[in-house]
Amino acid sequence: MHGKEAGMSSKSVRFGGKVAEILTQYKEGNTKGYDLLIHQLADPEIKSCSLLSWIQELRQAVTLLYKDFESLVSTVLKVRWEQHDPEVIDEYRALLVDLVSAQTLYLRLVLKMLIKKFLLNYKPMDETDEAKMKRMASESACFRHVHTTLQIIIKIVPMTPQFLMPALSDCFPFMRKDVYVQECYVKNLLVLTQYVPRLRQKILELIIEKLILLDVHAPRAEIEEAEDAEDSEDDMEDVMFEMDGVSEEVIEDKCNLREEEEEETTDSKKTIRPMKHPLANTLDVLMKIMLEYIHDTCHPNDEFNIDCTKDLYRNLLSIFEIVVLPTHACCHVQFFMFFICSFRQGLSDLFLDYLWKKIENPNTSQIVRQAAASYVASFLSRAKFVPIAAVRTGLDVMISWVHRYIDCQDGSTRSYADVNLHGTFYSVCQAIFYTFVFRHKNIIESEKGLLYARSLNLERIVTCRLNPLKVCLPTVVNMFATITRIHEIAFCYTVIERNNRAIIPVVTQTQCGTSTQLTNMNPLDSFFPFDPYILHMSATLIEPLYQLWEGQQVEDQQSSSEDEDNKEEECYSLYADKESLLPLGITPTAAMCVSPGFRSASFGT
Repeated sequence: MHGKEAGMSSKSVRFGGKVAEILTQYKEGNTKGYDLLIHQLADPEIKSCSLLSWIQELRQAVTLLYKDFESLVSTVLKVRWEQHDPEVIDEYRALLVDLVSAQTLYLRLVLKMLIKKFLLNYKPMDETDEAKMKRMASESACFRHVHTTLQIIIKIVPMTPQFLMPALSDCFPFMRKDVYVQECYVKNLLVLTQYVPRLRQKILELIIEKLILLDVHAPRAEIEEAEDAEDSEDDMEDVMFEMDGVSEEVIEDKCNLREEEEEETTDSKKTIRPMKHPLANTLDVLMKIMLEYIHDTCHPNDEFNIDCTKDLYRNLLSIFEIVVLPTHACCHVQFFMFFICSFRQGLSDLFLDYLWKKIENPNTSQIVRQAAASYVASFLSRAKFVPIAAVRTGLDVMISWVHRYIDCQDGSTRSYADVNLHGTFYSVCQAIFYTFVFRHKNIIESEKGLLYARSLNLERIVTCRLNPLKVCLPTVVNMFATITRIHEIAFCYTVIERNNRAIIPVVTQTQCGTSTQLTNMNPLDSFFPFDPYILHMSATLIEPLYQLWEGQQVEDQQSSSEDEDNKEEECYSLYADKESLLPLGITPTAAMCVSPGFRSASFGT
């Protein structure tokens, strides 16, 4: 026994012979030394000096560690090496490199062991600031050791990347794990993209797939309900203080103090409050990490780099097409495309061009074409960084396509309202209506804006035999009718009245066996992907780029014909009575918004 081991507990004492001898004896049938070796290496309290001695001998015998000794290798890989002295850490790293170089059959096991180090056995607890800092410093050191080891292995064993992705996917924490565990794991995956660039797209795709799982299992309605409940609890706590024996002056002072505190609370402080909905809170934290990663990648050293941005944009667009575009009911994840497009107008133009090619390509599935139209409408309407000239260009392209479509239907036996036959047409019409409603003020106030709006010939679209006003979302149709009437661009209420009178009630059978009568259902899938972003922390990166719905505030103008005006008002009243006037700022969450054609995310790994 070495002198530095003198006086240590029995657990630090090494028993057994040399590793090479133990392995030879094991193959000859003598397992006593082999079992003792495994027992000592499995001891969680093994001393650094003893562990160092075993590791050094294992390195010398690494060429003998065939598959017969997988149990020994598995035990070695379970050693908490990162918690030992620096000398042990360095020697252990060298052992791993030697092992995968000499015995590639252990590469998967080694990679999985290293990746699992990114998963913390963390449980929320009360701890002092000092203890928290110490713990986080230890975690950071462990992560650094893992990344250093991975970089060496990748350099020594070229086939490593192809085995790395399965390990990253298998180890990804379940979405209900503590948010800190998931935060650390995702951050480490993003660090990996820096030294394994060939895996960047696959790693980002893996992360975004997991974010979508969180997103679809944290519906907007549930998030808002949880936030409203918390606000109500806070309000109750404010008023539930002891009143007995307290003078009116004291009560008034408390109320004044509360008002002063609320005034001093800035908006930025409010946005960093954790979400009450646990899955939404996890999504919020991870979305902030993703958006910051996008920003930092495109702005190395705080300066915009076009080449870095182009490369990342291509990765993200490919992921968007594969993972996001076919997914319905996703409220927040798609904003990563919104965010990167804000860096330069050219990126916005590329994104819109990509979406438009999806729409006009007849070989693309109808459901994807309709989704692309929703993205175009929502992007043109919500992105502050899209100039009005680009909005007009987008409208020109969509309206030209719609007019050509109407021309092709003249005399056709299919020239009637049917979503199954003309779904893409109606989605593009709805995109036009939605975009015009959101951006009409900018359009009309621009040079010759009103003349431009009237040149679009919107009247022909709303009165054509395909009857888009019957199919599109009633909230959008209502606002579009109001705005176009005010500026005498198109008159929609006569068509709306006729559509309402022609509606045949639809009776559906519920799961309980009761009948429900539905009228004026919107048969077109109505999904605007850039509806308001309601997460807290990550919203700080989105809000400066985002156009909120400001409502309709322009005053009505008198029609040139008083009789026509009265008729239009009557039609408007009929329509308004039949439809709840939901705010246009958000897509209604009704059954009519669900399309079975969209890919649905699930709890699967």
